[in-house]
Amino acid sequence: MQYGNEGLTFDVQLGGPENGTPVVLLHGFPQDASSWDAVCPALHAAGCRTYRPDQRGYSPGARPRPVSAYRMPHLVGDVVALLDAAGIDKVHLVGHDWGGGVAWAVAGFHPERVASLTVCSTPHPSALTWAYLHTSQGLASWYMVAFAIPFLPELLMGGRLDRSFVTVQLPREAAARYARRFPTRESFRGPLNWYRAEGLVPGVGRMLRARLGGAPLPTIPPSPVRTTYVWGFQDVALKRPAAERTSRYVTGPYRFVELDAGHWLPELNPAQVAEAVLDTVRAAS
Repeated sequence: MQYGNEGLTFDVQLGGPENGTPVVLLHGFPQDASSWDAVCPALHAAGCRTYRPDQRGYSPGARPRPVSAYRMPHLVGDVVALLDAAGIDKVHLVGHDWGGGVAWAVAGFHPERVASLTVCSTPHPSALTWAYLHTSQGLASWYMVAFAIPFLPELLMGGRLDRSFVTVQLPREAAARYARRFPTRESFRGPLNWYRAEGLVPGVGRMLRARLGGAPLPTIPPSPVRTTYVWGFQDVALKRPAAERTSRYVTGPYRFVELDAGHWLPELNPAQVAEAVLDTVRAAS
């Protein structure tokens, strides 16, 4: 399936029964829709219809050059446009890494379109901002600042994505698969622009903008829908203070699932992720 938004064309992988319960899965960085390959069979067997988009900067037809095109309102709009194109009134929304950040924003700004929310790894952005300013999270998030530097990350990582991400425990086969999508420095600019876009680096963007006297950035509202947050306590990038503080930013029914796992939950812990998603979907039904 393909759909359009803002003149861009997005690729979407579909699976499961055509009339099944709709579930949208949003990938993170530097992944793509295939990051959910091991999660989806259990969802399909349980009667879910899955929609897995390659997001902005990842779909070949959706790679705008301006950094401003990657601000959160555009990313949220891409998800809402997918729901409209697929004729989905309310969806069970799942996200990992940056896809989790977008999922929090969709649930906060468009709760009328979200039947339930399951987020893997990524704390609520407000919890991450607080942790960045009050704990050692800033040290763990050094890469967010590094990726936001113009041009340099493309020079250092372009064409070598597989070697770069194997070192942070991304499975070698998955790293190679994702690297094939970005064989050149230019092709890798879109994913890096997520970090560069105004307001997209939790804590860093807000803090720098406030200190430079810029206009305030919109705060993502708490999630009012049934929400499950799945976090691995071995995650080297997203630490416990933000994970535990996330409960403050959910006003609907909330469940925190802590795993003996790292960051790459869809690839390395697919059974546990699928179980968390299905439990949330059933509880929201």
